[in-house]
This record gives sequence, C-alpha cells and structure tokens, in this order.
Amino acid sequence: MSHSLIQIETQGEHGEIAVVRLHRPSKRNALNDALILAVRNAFAGLPRSVRAAVLCGAGEHFCAGLDLSELSERDAGEGLHHSRMWHEALNQVQYGPVPVVAALHGAVVGGGLELASACHIRVADETAFYALPEGTRGIFVGGGGSVRIPRLIGVARMTDMMLTGRVYDASEGERAGLAQYLVPAGGALDKALELARRIATNAPLTNYALMHALPRIAEQSADHGYLTEAMMAAIAQSAPDAKARVRAFLEGRAAKVKKS
Repeated sequence: MSHSLIQIETQGEHGEIAVVRLHRPSKRNALNDALILAVRNAFAGLPRSVRAAVLCGAGEHFCAGLDLSELSERDAGEGLHHSRMWHEALNQVQYGPVPVVAALHGAVVGGGLELASACHIRVADETAFYALPEGTRGIFVGGGGSVRIPRLIGVARMTDMMLTGRVYDASEGERAGLAQYLVPAGGALDKALELARRIATNAPLTNYALMHALPRIAEQSADHGYLTEAMMAAIAQSAPDAKARVRAFLEGRAAKVKKS
C-alpha cells in the first residue's frame, strides 16, 4: 500500500511485519496535517496479518517536526482541536493493534520526537539528533509530547531542551532515554526489523497487555496497579497460545534464557 505522503509494505511469510515509511524526503519528512492523518489511517488500517510494525522515514531524516511553512494562524478553539487531532493520530501508534518500533536517523525534532515517543521501542543510528525547538519559536508542543517525552527522559531534561534549544546527539539521546538501541549509521532500519520480527513471535495477548495495560498501570496508584496487573496476568495466561508456550518450556522444547 502507498500514499503520496506515506508508504506501507508488509514483510514475512504471512505478512506479519508492516513497514510504515514517512515519505516527504524533500521536506525532511516534516509533518503537515495530511501526513499526520496518513499516519493515523495507516496504523488504524493495518492488515490483520500484521503482528508488529516499524516506523521509519525516507531520505536523510526520520522527521524534522512540524512543517512551519504550512502553519496557519488559529484562534484558541481552532488550536485546541488541531492539537487533539494530533493526539488522536499518535494514539493510533501507541494504542493501536500491534507494537511499533521506530527506526530513527538524522533529525528527530519537534513533532518528529513526539511521533517517535509514541512508539514502543526506539532504535537510533549514529546520525540521529533530537531537539524540541518549540520553546524558542514561541509555541508549545501539541502532539502529546508534554505527556510522553517526560516519561522517557524526565521533566527537567525536556524543560531544558525547550527553554534553551538544546540538541542531543545520538549518544546523548540514548543515554538520556530517547532511544533504547544505538547502532552504526545506516543500521537503524535493519535493527528495528530484527526486533519487530522477534516481537511478532510473542503471544499476541501478551503484546497487547504490554502496549495497553503496562503504561496505564505505571500511572495508577500501587494498590490499583497490583489489581490491574493481577487481572491482566490471569487473562494473558489463560490464552491457548500462552498455555502451549508454558507446556513447551516445561517439557524442554523451548529455549532457556541465556546470557548474550
């Protein structure tokens, strides 16, 4: 499948991996409304065969943020609804049907970082750099970044990035928590695909719990979190796939955890 602003392909014997590629390379994949809506529709409409997805960008950059050349003046009400449209789109990434691995390279800036933070795992190569220039441009993040990014790096680091325009390089970003994996230049997509293939072999209900229950448990009080965890554990282990996997382990047919 393809769109003028986005490309989608499936990989694997049964089409279990989806690669969703932002495709505005001449604009460094800057996000306009049409591209945001294309992202929303892509993740809302993934084929049923897909078990994991990779989000990447065409050209030399993942995403350079909001397309300021298309930024129009809005009153407060219009701005509110515009931001909520972004929230809906990025929620389709974070709370969609399958785990999403971001393959990051070049600019991961502004709205691009907001989009990356909606993914479940982030792989960056050595060309990646991160920034939140909204603070120096007189605007504020509006795509969910004020919720998601502090959960990755903390409020103080995000405040610093927005107040000062600080840019993190790939190594600094990995240490701060903006990415979980750092690979040589040009290697982000291959690593992301490797992880997605591994994720796709998990029990689907466990993957769903990790995407939908775990972040909510983290926001609950301990007492509520324990109860939610217990219910989710009971539901996950009752699935036929989970029972078969446990039997395979007990009967010595499944690999044991080993040190890498």
